[in-house]
Amino acid sequence: MSGRPTIADLAKAAGVSVATVDRVLNGRHRVREETARRVYDAAKSIGYHAVGLLRQRVFEDLPQYRLGFVLQKPNQFFYQSMAREIENAALSAPGIRVVPQIDFAASATPAAIAEKLRAMAARNQAIALVGPDYPAVTTVVEELKERGIPVFSLLSDFATGIREGYVGLNNRKAGRTAAWMIAKAARRPGKVAAFVGSHRFHGHELREIGFRSYFRENAPEFEVLDTLVNLETAEITHEATLNLLQRHPDLVGFYVCGGGMEGAVSALAEEKLAGKLLVVVNELTPESRAALAEDLVTMAIATPVAQLARELVGLMVGAIDRGVAGVPGQTFLPFDIFTPENI
Repeated sequence: MSGRPTIADLAKAAGVSVATVDRVLNGRHRVREETARRVYDAAKSIGYHAVGLLRQRVFEDLPQYRLGFVLQKPNQFFYQSMAREIENAALSAPGIRVVPQIDFAASATPAAIAEKLRAMAARNQAIALVGPDYPAVTTVVEELKERGIPVFSLLSDFATGIREGYVGLNNRKAGRTAAWMIAKAARRPGKVAAFVGSHRFHGHELREIGFRSYFRENAPEFEVLDTLVNLETAEITHEATLNLLQRHPDLVGFYVCGGGMEGAVSALAEEKLAGKLLVVVNELTPESRAALAEDLVTMAIATPVAQLARELVGLMVGAIDRGVAGVPGQTFLPFDIFTPENI
């Protein structure tokens, strides 16, 4: 397509007639919501100049919901993907207009998270947060609940008993699955280790608990070393991995329960240990995919991000419609498993 896209180009991209596009653009006669959305999506994809007008036409008569999302680490591929899928889920929610506000926590301190929650509450009807479990955060969640603003914990739980609901993986099962992989694939028993970003991230702690419980119950011949804290940074994980390898030559594998796995991968590559250790990480990213292909990582446990975003948006809208729940809930999504053979 050369030059500025025309109405004919838009009609072709949307798979409809020019007359249908004209009806959507000018509000002439009713067009099915599904068709109008298809025209809008096509306009975005080809860069049609009146995409703003189309959005107004498509969504102007629909009930509106303002949803706030606070994610971590804006430069990480995983959270960038999550932000995109939340926007997609908001746009595709049937029969309603969802206006998402997506922000990232610059710091994981209690004060910073509390401030971010209050700022989000000033503009949104419901909030979802990826964050640590601190008493100060629980206090703000309780404050917002009293104001009728439900807060959902995302990926890692917090404020249990007060927050509206948890949406994410069953983290204890994820940890047990990582341990199962290492125990079953190891040629001999030996030492195993786990990295967590912080003990304040409930999800990391549950993965560590699951990891340890599997070995304790089913593979006691393995020795689980003291847990390492990496603050989810590649630099700390790199140095800690090199130190772990030096201190424990009989190490057979480890699990990075949170972020920072890039540092572990670079340390293994530096030591030329491809295929020598059993390593489990989280999420399928360009880095973990490459590490799987190079036999530096054995398995990646991944969150189905698109499914999570759709489920989360639906739950948040439902909470706004019915009011805060008397009994907080939790929604576990099935996780994906990737190995070098299925990437």
